Amino acid sequence: MMITGRLLSLLSYLYRQGSLGLSVPCLHLQWRPKSKKTRKFAVMKRMINLNDPRLKEEDRKTKKVKKPDPHEQKVNEAPQYSSALFFEYNTQLGPPYRILIDTNFVNFAIKNKVDIVSGMMDCLYAKCIPYVTECVQGELERMGEKYRLALKVIKDSRIETLPCLHKGIYADDCLVQRVTQHKCYIVATCDRDLKRRIRKIPGVPIMCVSQHKFVIERMPDAPQM
Repeated sequence: MMITGRLLSLLSYLYRQGSLGLSVPCLHLQWRPKSKKTRKFAVMKRMINLNDPRLKEEDRKTKKVKKPDPHEQKVNEAPQYSSALFFEYNTQLGPPYRILIDTNFVNFAIKNKVDIVSGMMDCLYAKCIPYVTECVQGELERMGEKYRLALKVIKDSRIETLPCLHKGIYADDCLVQRVTQHKCYIVATCDRDLKRRIRKIPGVPIMCVSQHKFVIERMPDAPQM
């Protein structure tokens, strides 16, 4: 119940006159700010005693830190590069080209009204074998009825399906892992994040959709469009 200043002064005046039988704490209503709790600094956490029964026998023993030997020979592990690479030139790439298709590449191809197989052949002037992984099919199936045309396109007899051994339907990690192990693929995608990850892998070209046609990058033998 809120009491205004005028009402409070009136009640105090009546109390002085003896007209009201109120207690003093009811009249002297003042707002008092809450005291701020200061944060405690330099407080050490309590350590469990080594004789505590909750500890196991292995934890009661003090672990000895092994000092590194200054005379020991250090071994630096370098990443193993594929034998198909001559510097950054990939010698395994050649007709017929094997192209891994990402989910959004199919959607962009339909949006730009470009046939996947004929567009790839017009881009590279050679026979192309498009591949679709099972995780890409799973992504398109999960997208619902809106992308049923894209699902119908990848079920073409000219597009081959690759089995996946990993769990889930996340396609980006699957494509990056396949391209890292096997250098014979071209990745067809319009995803910026996936492009950024593939550009870090040497010798792997990227195909994307631009101006109603397919464009290839990072491939020295590709024809200039």
